[in-house]
Amino acid sequence: MDNRQAIGSWLSGPRAAAEEMGADFGHRGERLGLPEHGPGSVAPVGRRFGALAVDWALCMLIAYALFSGGDAQSAGNWALGILLVMNILTVGTVGCTPGKLLLRLRVISENGGRLGLGRAVARSVLLCLAVPALVWDRDSRGLHDRLGRAVQIRV
Repeated sequence: MDNRQAIGSWLSGPRAAAEEMGADFGHRGERLGLPEHGPGSVAPVGRRFGALAVDWALCMLIAYALFSGGDAQSAGNWALGILLVMNILTVGTVGCTPGKLLLRLRVISENGGRLGLGRAVARSVLLCLAVPALVWDRDSRGLHDRLGRAVQIRV
């Protein structure tokens, strides 16, 4: 192997390097029985971050207007609490937050049903810690989704 090939595999990541060596990972969500494309497939990372940005903006607006007394610094702390409560209530009942609804995403359990309230609480707490949401598996699920036995899909 020459240096260019080694650098190329390093830049493209371990999955690309393993695929070059013949490993077949299948499509995202295949292990969960989800389709590769279209409704019911694993939600793309960009859409999920977009939904989180919409939810965060909504929470900041609510926190600034109702709880912080006009103090922008304390609004961020309030917004995190509002995000936690909003995620627990909306994901635990209807399966999506306002941001996910806008971007046509939904959170379901691994077996395809509604995510129970207990798992929604665990998932939401881990999401608010941020680090678990940044650790992904090969199905592009964050650690908060893995531990909550959830998957985000396209609607």
